[in-house]
Amino acid sequence: MVTQQDQNAPAPTEPWDYPNPHLIEVQVSADDIDVMGHTNNVVYLGWLEKIAWDHSCALGVDWALYERLNRAMVARRHELDYLAASHEGETIRIATWITDPGKLGIKRRYQLVRAQDNRTVMRAMTQWVCIRLDSGRPCRMPEEFVRAYQATA
Repeated sequence: MVTQQDQNAPAPTEPWDYPNPHLIEVQVSADDIDVMGHTNNVVYLGWLEKIAWDHSCALGVDWALYERLNRAMVARRHELDYLAASHEGETIRIATWITDPGKLGIKRRYQLVRAQDNRTVMRAMTQWVCIRLDSGRPCRMPEEFVRAYQATA
């Protein structure tokens, strides 16, 4: 039942740190929960990889392009700030932005928000570096990557 007060309440504001995020949602499953009763740390890292790849593909940088160019982006460094726990059944909205593009790679920022109360449960950053697929060695990003991976925040 909606009360008069509810009808007049302001709409929830977007909780994002930066404008125009690339977004996905995940549902916390029973398999995501650890012995402490909340989402396991490694699950969050998997979600970061999931949205990074989803965003990359949306920008036109997918596995087919990686293979054609013999180039790929790999994680070099992660920073994860756990701010609140998440639990089974909750919906987590994940946002990402590209920051600090350079010659060899980019930084990608993330914010994970619990949909039920718009509380930020994590902020994170990954430094992504371009490598040659055939050797695994770092190299300059090809022009296709430079064009696609423009700063969004």
